[in-house]
Amino acid sequence: MKHGTHGIYLKTINALVMMVAAMVASSLFAGSARAATLSVAVAANMQFVFDEIKAEFQKDTGHTLDVTVASSGKIVTQITHGAPFDVFLSADMEYPAHLYQRGFGANQPKVYAYGSLVLWTTKKIDLSQWKKLIREGQVDKIAIANPATAPYGKEAIKVLRFEKLENQVQSHLVFGESIAQTNQYIYSGAVDFGFTAKSVVLSKAMQGQGSWIDIAQESYQAIAQGALILKHGKEQNAALSQQFFDYLYAEKTRAILKRSGYILS
Repeated sequence: MKHGTHGIYLKTINALVMMVAAMVASSLFAGSARAATLSVAVAANMQFVFDEIKAEFQKDTGHTLDVTVASSGKIVTQITHGAPFDVFLSADMEYPAHLYQRGFGANQPKVYAYGSLVLWTTKKIDLSQWKKLIREGQVDKIAIANPATAPYGKEAIKVLRFEKLENQVQSHLVFGESIAQTNQYIYSGAVDFGFTAKSVVLSKAMQGQGSWIDIAQESYQAIAQGALILKHGKEQNAALSQQFFDYLYAEKTRAILKRSGYILS
């Protein structure tokens, strides 16, 4: 092989090697991007609706969401003890504001939706008469989420106080650790009825299960629910955390939230 031809041959080989290396690197990078996982902590009232949001986000972006569902208070405790969550979807604004003030948040918390309370039963009970039933002592057990850790439970107590029923129901209340556990009590018939999130009874999983009624809006405060990018998310998954945070306020997500019973500003 002539020297000139040999040089051209080597240059061609080197170019091919570099091109293949670039293609492999690009493929690995793309594969890594597709396989990226974000850890999201979600308040229990969002349990069912978040399944749909998660599916749409993963379909639209190729990324994966690793979801933990619990009461907002329990999630906050986990975060302050080092749980590596990237984004937190709370059932109120107080918990994310508290985290932000203590340095666990990377951005000011922002409302993504307002939640509503309903009364739900799987028994043959006329819920339109629920206050009368309580006053006449015809109710044995009523489920609510623990007001110390679950914002929906806190608002349920406000309803009972507003209706001047708080003292009458004290011995009849069954507290769920979260709305999710409260729903189990109601769905199983372990209680006569209970207070839960409207998104639960409108979910595909629970539609047609028992009966429910809206709680009068004047008896409690509409539940402002806030999202927060956490310090771990900013440090370990900054771009993806922001992408998901922005997705919460996109029209597709807002449509999902609206048909799930949430009020949007």
